[in-house]
Amino acid sequence: MKKTMIMPQEVEVWYLLPALRRELANIFLKDYAINQRRISKMLGITESAVSQYLSSKRASELIFSLKERKKIKEAAKKIINKKQSVMKTLYNLSAFFMKSKVMCNFHKEHDKNIPKNCQVCFK
Repeated sequence: MKKTMIMPQEVEVWYLLPALRRELANIFLKDYAINQRRISKMLGITESAVSQYLSSKRASELIFSLKERKKIKEAAKKIINKKQSVMKTLYNLSAFFMKSKVMCNFHKEHDKNIPKNCQVCFK
């Protein structure tokens, strides 16, 4: 029986979006001293989800580099300054990371059925 391939969209939903929420929650707490209740309202998630993000009990599989975290911090600042909605910010960050080799490599690590020369996200 052949294994089912994990689609790039599944990687985005299962790993990337939760990791982005985790990073935003951490930035809001540490850089802007926003409490968990307000973070949950901002991100449209439960307070318990925020708590799990902040304690690394959720979305801990995908770790961003310093350069990537800087990009997420810049996006968080746009949210704080009301220059961009959370939804638009997550959409833009998701689109950026889905087109990066970072996500491509992460995808290949989690699905050994992906051909080494896969270019699905780049064509």
